[in-house]
Amino acid sequence: MKQFELLKPVSRSFYISIRLLPRALREPVALAYLLARTSDTIADSSAVDVEKRIELLDRFAAGIAGKDQAIGEALKELLVSQRDPSTALGMTEGERTLLESAEAILRSLENLSPEDQRDVRELLAIITRGQRQDLTRWGGGPAALGNAEELREYTYLVAGCVGEFWTRVCFRKVQSFTARDEADMLELGTNYGRGLQLVNILRDAGSDLRAGRCYFPEDELRAANLSVSDLLNGPADFLPIYLRWVAEARAGLDAGLEYSIAINPPRVRVATVLPAMIGVRTLSLLEESGLEALRTRVKVPRNEVRGMIASTTITLASQSRLRRA
Repeated sequence: MKQFELLKPVSRSFYISIRLLPRALREPVALAYLLARTSDTIADSSAVDVEKRIELLDRFAAGIAGKDQAIGEALKELLVSQRDPSTALGMTEGERTLLESAEAILRSLENLSPEDQRDVRELLAIITRGQRQDLTRWGGGPAALGNAEELREYTYLVAGCVGEFWTRVCFRKVQSFTARDEADMLELGTNYGRGLQLVNILRDAGSDLRAGRCYFPEDELRAANLSVSDLLNGPADFLPIYLRWVAEARAGLDAGLEYSIAINPPRVRVATVLPAMIGVRTLSLLEESGLEALRTRVKVPRNEVRGMIASTTITLASQSRLRRA
């Protein structure tokens, strides 16, 4: 399977980051990303009823574990059942190609070393559990997560665990990866992943609220005399709650910068720090927009992203420059 051809349409920035990695890291990391994006595409296919998505997600998780050999065909049948799959299922052409290629992606998992297979399977078991929770949580109209711990657990399940995976794979496969202890790097990597997911939640809060999903804790809303249905109006009392979570996201990205600075091989450092740099810029735009970001989605302009990628690649994410960031 030509994995890189599948990566480029679904995430150009990640595609570039992956190409910077040493060959030993490229295959397991790229495959883990493709599996996670495929499961995410299944979970987010809004034109398919929730029960069917849960069934397909469970089967895909079983396929990753080597227990469902027919899930690839089932996903192809889902696409064929739609007259215009790229629009009817609410997905891009790249995501549609992921579903069409699911069988080949799963076969590629068998070609990894036993250690890489173990790490990828453990990662995807956690991610698909978080995606399943998301599907079962929002069944009865607009609702919020109960408290901060539920939100932190969710960010771990879908992203913090990726920081753990990245750390374990790098310690196994990258010579002189870092002088820091593995336990320290695991903690930093987990917090980095959580921070990145909080950036996504903050950036997408408006569209999530319109879909009846609120990731901001209900107990915090209640303390401010707010309900989920109030939030799209951008009430002033919501701003302190919103900015508290912006601050927590920023703390996670600071952990990502500390993590990246500790990495010795320059190319691995570049690939690791790029998401943090884009995330920091996104948070700045969110802070500038305030609650207007609930109405108009904030996004770092593509030319800025290209500039970050170019400058970081040219300097190989110099550790001294990152310390000044």
